[in-house]
Amino acid sequence: MEKNLTSGSVAKNILYFSLPYLLSYFLQTLYGMADLYIIGQFNGVAHITAVSIGSQVMHMLTVMVVGLAMGTTVTIGKAVGGKQQEQAASAVGNTAILFMGVSIAATALLLAFVGQIVAVMATPEKAVSGTVSYLTICFLGIPFITAYNIISSIFRGLGDSRSPMYFIAIACGANIALDYLLIGIFHMGAAGAALGTTLSQTISVGAALFAIFKGKTGIALKKRHVRPKMKIMGQILKIGIPVALQDGFIQISFIVITVIANRRGLNDAAAVGIVEKIIGVVFLVPSTMLSTVSALSAQNIGAGKHGRAALTLRYAVLITVGFGLVVSVLVQFIAEPAVGIFTGDAQVIVSGAQYLRGYIWDCLFAGVHFSFSGYFCAYGMSGISFLHNSLSIVCARIPGAYFASEYFPSNLFPMGLAAPVGSLLSVVICAIAFFWMRGRHQGE
Repeated sequence: MEKNLTSGSVAKNILYFSLPYLLSYFLQTLYGMADLYIIGQFNGVAHITAVSIGSQVMHMLTVMVVGLAMGTTVTIGKAVGGKQQEQAASAVGNTAILFMGVSIAATALLLAFVGQIVAVMATPEKAVSGTVSYLTICFLGIPFITAYNIISSIFRGLGDSRSPMYFIAIACGANIALDYLLIGIFHMGAAGAALGTTLSQTISVGAALFAIFKGKTGIALKKRHVRPKMKIMGQILKIGIPVALQDGFIQISFIVITVIANRRGLNDAAAVGIVEKIIGVVFLVPSTMLSTVSALSAQNIGAGKHGRAALTLRYAVLITVGFGLVVSVLVQFIAEPAVGIFTGDAQVIVSGAQYLRGYIWDCLFAGVHFSFSGYFCAYGMSGISFLHNSLSIVCARIPGAYFASEYFPSNLFPMGLAAPVGSLLSVVICAIAFFWMRGRHQGE
């Protein structure tokens, strides 16, 4: 259902929008962990490795689709804020056409190169066949994965973050049930995990389409709205492509840092892997703020309320700084027990605690530049987000992790600090860009 977010308390609007979105992220994290947990109950290391590698590839593709869909959220949000229903309807229709073509092309391309992708991931020989099966089935389901994320982006552009939460809850429940059926009862291994993921996404898309056709979204689609309009598609891509490339670049940097950790030995590799899981959960709040700021600011910018857009950013920064500071300080005292949840190995716990105590400060700084990125996207200037993230990765994260690994071979704490140093560089760039933008909109 369409909700106007250009009036009332900015703080309440942020909470109204962000809490369902936060829960959606949590369910999506649970959704991703279910495959590994369930296949670990019924299969050996080869199948576990296949699902782990395959899900890493699919996660990278999914975050890039979500990044591309940011263009839809912002375009619709501006139209809704400006009370331009015709423009909003055309944005919805052109999004459907655009992403249908993208998903079909991506499916064909990825299926053609599935063998090469498995090889690039340095997949162990015993897990190759399972990884190929997993990715082949998941690649066939890309149109449904794309459809879910695009429909969710449309609802968020309309100011509705609750409906996507319901859709992912349906997918999560279906995935767990199908995993137990296909892996536990039919013994399909990695292929069963992939089929469960694909079918659950299909069910979720069906529920989303039902909500669109039976519910009142405030958008009435006509035939004219699904006619290709290059201007609208161009606007969506102008915002979405830099975000998609940025998210893909970030995922590649994670893989590179993982390789650096792997070179240090099995214990450090395990420690870094565990900490990445912990960070993934902690970062749900900063990630939520990025999408919240982009959606709310887009509506306010569309309504010409640039002051409210800036106030949305300010509240988001305060929320993420407060959260990041509390979590970062708390982790300094509970790092060992946190890592110990995932392993009983004493050396891994020690190394993981070192890495976590350094890395956790990234939650503080990343929350700030995530909020800024959402603000820049709302203005259609996602290129700034791509710039600061790229410079952060190239100038700080990867070289910082590499040199820390080389000069501090017995301590992971300095290597963990590479991430917050990179985010601090992003914050500086974002602040400069913000003050430049504020000068442009002073008189509005």
